[in-house]
Amino acid sequence: MLLLRCQLKQAPPQKVWCRFCAVMGKLQSKLKHSTYKYSRPDEIIEERIQTKAFQEYSPAHMDTVSVVAALNSDVCVSGGKDKTVVAYNWKTGNVVKRFKGHEHEITKVTCIPNSSQFFSASRDRMVMMWDLHGSSQPRQQLCGHAMVVTGLAVSPDSSQLCTGSRDNTLLLWDMVTGQSVERASVSRNVVTHLCWVPREPYILQTSEDKTLRLWDSRGLQVAHMFPAKQYIQTYCEVSVDGHKCISCSNGFGGEGCEATLWDLRQTRNRICEYKGHFQTVASCVFLPRALALMPLIATSSHDCKVKIWNQDTGACLFTLSLDGSGPLTSLAVGDAISLLCASFNRGIHLLRMDHSRGLELQEVAAF
Repeated sequence: MLLLRCQLKQAPPQKVWCRFCAVMGKLQSKLKHSTYKYSRPDEIIEERIQTKAFQEYSPAHMDTVSVVAALNSDVCVSGGKDKTVVAYNWKTGNVVKRFKGHEHEITKVTCIPNSSQFFSASRDRMVMMWDLHGSSQPRQQLCGHAMVVTGLAVSPDSSQLCTGSRDNTLLLWDMVTGQSVERASVSRNVVTHLCWVPREPYILQTSEDKTLRLWDSRGLQVAHMFPAKQYIQTYCEVSVDGHKCISCSNGFGGEGCEATLWDLRQTRNRICEYKGHFQTVASCVFLPRALALMPLIATSSHDCKVKIWNQDTGACLFTLSLDGSGPLTSLAVGDAISLLCASFNRGIHLLRMDHSRGLELQEVAAF
């Protein structure tokens, strides 16, 4: 800095300005994708600059991306305000196929396990089934809700689909015939998300009434209701072994803005809470166990941050700030080391786990 000051004193005004711009440009480039690591309140926050090349792929959508899900280890499907569902190869940075049919914003997508088929839901109250290797037209169109569809879950054997809506209802569909076979309604149960418990007949559901419900698909009855939280529950996911689930909540200024780990077995107790976001937590996922020696979860929030947590202790292990992206709307596991994160302003972010210098999460591409 002293050398720079000496050079500035000796140089003419035009050269001074050019040197100043060059220095500031380098500084801005280094800070563009800055991250910080955080473990415990008594530890020092460690600033780190990403060194890996960042790639700007061709965009998947022309507007806000509402949701993203992994179809396989190479391709994700996403939907947003542009009313389209897009299949995208996030390893090559190319659009595989665009699907059009909805009349309003896409709210949810979910994939059929070990298949090229997937479903989308929309504010147009419709659910559509698509095939990556088929036509760009929907294979099925399911109509049964009176308001926007906000939940989709496929049964483990891929024979049934459960849908939920802001109309307080859940519908169970036969995926072969495309017919609704069960219907359930609970007052004030505004559905925010659905997921099916692996190898079980149970469906987990979050609601704007601040509760987490477990439904039995055999008759579509409520099998269990977890203790109500203080804030609206926005999302839920079940662990691969079906023993645990996580839910997350809305909030502002650090109030609410949390994720909660629950036991799905006999006790069905609250196990742990994860606090540290400052705005609504929109999504939460269990991370593949191969990523670390300890079990991990990840959360994404409207505060533009993705956090990695120790599942057992609730300690925040790493925070990635995606500044300029706006609210982060959806999070999905891409493969053993990759996460896909949808955002309001910058499309979908490809995030990579790195263990070369301890646990880190880096943004490596956006599309």
